[in-house]
Amino acid sequence: MGFSRADLESFRDRTVPDLLPDPLRLLFVGINPGLWTAATGAHFARPGNRFYPALHRAGITETLVDAADGYDPADLAQLTERGIGISNVCPRATARADELTRDELHEGAERLDRLIRERRPAVVAVLGITAYRSAFDRPKATTGRQESPWPGTELFVAPNPSGLNAHSSLDDLARTYWEIARAAGIVSTPRG
Repeated sequence: MGFSRADLESFRDRTVPDLLPDPLRLLFVGINPGLWTAATGAHFARPGNRFYPALHRAGITETLVDAADGYDPADLAQLTERGIGISNVCPRATARADELTRDELHEGAERLDRLIRERRPAVVAVLGITAYRSAFDRPKATTGRQESPWPGTELFVAPNPSGLNAHSSLDDLARTYWEIARAAGIVSTPRG
């Protein structure tokens, strides 16, 4: 399936439901849904996004999830059966994350706080250092393990998997996501 620019624009400002399996062991938190994600209803769906390739390369999923046309039930099961959930700092779909306001990021952090306190995942991984710094008022934060405000939940910040993020290679993302999944008890031995 493909979308024209006009098709995608029609999904601007829509929201995508969080993926919240029970039990929730690991919650990946994106910045906000892109227009392709809003169009398909599947997180990190835009072709070229490296989220699912990194999960697969890290051995977190057995096969490569292809969400470009929405979730296939078998692909979705690979996530939910492992207790992997996905949310966003801001639920509003935009073409680029820099379209979000500082207020939206703060409101998103408050929404996430409520969600995490209610669902109590073992690990939360925010994917995007710049958004994390702004949303959580941590201007000097670096990637990696953070001091968690949630008792019983470990907090990590990892690079954003967008194809526009040239700072991290697919191998870098896979190594980082493996460490995060190991902390959640999802993987134990590295792939390859």
